[in-house]
Order: sequence, then structure tokens, then C-alpha cells
Amino acid sequence: MADSAREIENLLYAYAEHLDSGDLESVAELFSMGRIKASPDASAKMTIEGRAEVLEMYRNSTRLYEDGTPRTKHVTTNAIIDVDEGAGVGSSRSYFTVLQRTDSLPLQPIISGRYHDTFRRADGKWRFDTRIMLIDLVGDLSQHLLYELR
Repeated sequence: MADSAREIENLLYAYAEHLDSGDLESVAELFSMGRIKASPDASAKMTIEGRAEVLEMYRNSTRLYEDGTPRTKHVTTNAIIDVDEGAGVGSSRSYFTVLQRTDSLPLQPIISGRYHDTFRRADGKWRFDTRIMLIDLVGDLSQHLLYELR
């Protein structure tokens, strides 16, 4: 059986795998007991919480192609994971880089930044509690997002 840090690390990778395969339902399920924030001080209005809201956010923002995928690869690296076994909570800081290639866009990085995540154990299983997405570098997102990132 994997230790807690490894289980949390696998959640980081599952997010990327589900998103890159276009499985937005599974992405949303990862946040069934959690939330996504654009910044540490995001207001409640700017916080996406629970499975239904997360699914709606990804459906309204992610361009999917004929093959059902966004034609991206989310690469998650530099994961620093801390676990408090007794309290059943954990946290991580990691980097992300998103690569994309489409018929009109050659393979290239389109965005990179950091995830600051917290986790909690519920019913013996680690789950996302809060994901804060911090964007550091932005490239050509025109083939990825359904809206313009400001």
C-alpha cells in the first residue's frame, strides 16, 4: 500500500491525466469535497467549490477537439509534499507546465505556474481540499481556453 505522500502525489498526476484525456467528469470528481481558487485571497464568489461547480468551470473553459481531448499535456513537477498523519491533512506545492499541439499550433508550452494544494483524508482516502492555481508565464492559449485569460 502506498504511503500518504505517494497517494497525494498520485492525485496531482490523476488531475493532469484526466484533464489531458478530456475526462472532465473525473477532474470534477477529484474536487467532490474540495475547491479551486485563482489566488490565496480569492473571495467566495471567485472560488469554485464541489463537483458540480468544478465540472461547469472546466466545461465552460476547456476547448475539446474531435478526439474528445484538449490536445494538451499537463506536466506536474517539483512536488513538495507535507503530511500530518495524525490530523489527516496534507499540503503540496508543485509546478505545472501545459504543452499543446493542434492542427494550427505547433507543439509548445502555452502556460506554466504553480499549484498550492491542501488535502484531507476522508474515509481512509486522500482527497483534494483546496487547489490554488498561480499563473507565472502565459503563451498562446487561443487553442486551449474558450475565453481570453486576463
